[in-house]
Amino acid sequence: QVYLVESGGGLVHPGGSLRLSCAASGLNFGISDMNWYRQAPGKQRELVASIKSGGGTNYADSVMGRFTVSRDNGRRRLYLQMSDLKPEDTAVYYCQTHNRGRDHWGRGTQVTVPS
Repeated sequence: QVYLVESGGGLVHPGGSLRLSCAASGLNFGISDMNWYRQAPGKQRELVASIKSGGGTNYADSVMGRFTVSRDNGRRRLYLQMSDLKPEDTAVYYCQTHNRGRDHWGRGTQVTVPS
């Protein structure tokens, strides 16, 4: 069974920073491509950042230059360093991977940036 558990969310003022973590188990993390998604109230879930098993990364235009995705294969952890946070970054952030023919999601962690 694949388990993904996010942590690190919270309330931060505009311009502040947060680091999200995702602890993974039940899969060969080192060969898994991993993603961060977010869902704001009333909006569709959107892909924020991706990191391939080989370390290649991709970002949504809205977070390019402000967010950095990384991974620690030894600890089976995925990270999202977020800086210069804006009110429009307010959302629930989810860790996601595709394994054994299906998508796996964590329960999410709330990030709130008040306007």
